[in-house]
Amino acid sequence: MEIFYVSLFGNREINDIIEMENRLSPVIEGLIEAKSYVSFLIGRNGEFDEFAASVIKRIRKKKGRENNDLTLVLPYAVTNLEYYEKYYDDVIIPDAMKGLHHKSAITFRNRWMIEHSELVIVYTNRDKGGAYAAQKYAEKLNKKTLKLFSQEGIQA
Repeated sequence: MEIFYVSLFGNREINDIIEMENRLSPVIEGLIEAKSYVSFLIGRNGEFDEFAASVIKRIRKKKGRENNDLTLVLPYAVTNLEYYEKYYDDVIIPDAMKGLHHKSAITFRNRWMIEHSELVIVYTNRDKGGAYAAQKYAEKLNKKTLKLFSQEGIQA
């Protein structure tokens, strides 16, 4: 089975939740309908990550879970792992993260996610921060990047 990997990144704060729901939901639905299997890779470092995970879970209730999964990619071990294991289909800490200082681990985790994805979905409303750096890294690797928000508006 061919797995289509999708990473999602966004700023810590979302300016307009309703607008983001309207932009993200059709993308997630379309991927689940179009691909034989989709693996959504996501972090948990801000409002966008939590929001995107809840959108994916909501759509999965409607469309089914047969051809998709939601994986939390952690940069390092956390104390409340049991909670995350109940919420996500899988929780992983890539081997490449082991031994990294926690301050640099998030950047390396983001790069790992991008390197292992066919599509990168980003929400960036400013030209700085981790989500913006992830977007630039995806573009540098010529990964297909869907910008849900940018200074110029929605882009594909």
